[in-house]
Amino acid sequence: MIRREQMLAVIDERGFARVGELSDTFGVSDVTIRTDLDALDAQQAIRRVHGGAVIRQRQLAQEPSFEQAIEDAAAEKKLIGELAASLVRTGQSILLDVGSTALAVAHALVARTDLSDVVIITNGLSIALALEPAIPRFTVIVTGGTLRPLQHSLVEPLVSPVLSGLHVDLALIGCNGVDAEQGVTNVNLPEAQVKRRMLESASRAVIVADASKLGQVHLGTIGDIAEFDALITGTAPPAVDGDTTSSSDVDDRLASLGAAGLLLITDAESAARF
Repeated sequence: MIRREQMLAVIDERGFARVGELSDTFGVSDVTIRTDLDALDAQQAIRRVHGGAVIRQRQLAQEPSFEQAIEDAAAEKKLIGELAASLVRTGQSILLDVGSTALAVAHALVARTDLSDVVIITNGLSIALALEPAIPRFTVIVTGGTLRPLQHSLVEPLVSPVLSGLHVDLALIGCNGVDAEQGVTNVNLPEAQVKRRMLESASRAVIVADASKLGQVHLGTIGDIAEFDALITGTAPPAVDGDTTSSSDVDDRLASLGAAGLLLITDAESAARF
């Protein structure tokens, strides 16, 4: 339920929120707020206390900054970016998400000098700046919204009215987790909500995520696997200290996603089938 996700984001930001404050914020009764809080408590997301709720753990997952994430799996993200850019055709409209993988897509799109008359809508300030050298071949539109400094992304309010008025050819959406059963998820709830809006506004939607995201599940749901047309990823396990993920683990997770009906794009040959 979107209201509960938004409510959790408010509690996470403040650390503590009273029932009355949440009731005023969301325009529902105290009884409804208490029901929502009970549900979030059952999910271990918050803890009910007298008069309200506290977050169980600030920063529900450790979200790296945009600059930190750029260094992780850089070669794999470059490949993902090039594969994603290869799907775009002259004259199309594109929704391009935020994050370091989306930045690799932006760089690859700019490098495709054969493309023209492409409209790209993004909620990422870094993404928009990376696309700027391709103007006027590209028209770059920024959604507007509230700035999140960690990712330089724009979230609610204001994003939904823009996205709800659009219907684009292709959405390229990043995430923190891709799981055959739990779907596509994200660490940050406000960003997950925007990604969901992007998914709903596109004729076709593609996940762009490096192999470290495979099999991961996070709090904010973006969509079910069946709602996406393809996944662009690498096949190398993440090279992170303490991570025991093996190549066979990645292969198993890819096989599960393929069995769920998702087109897996890992090279130029598979991209040509999109």
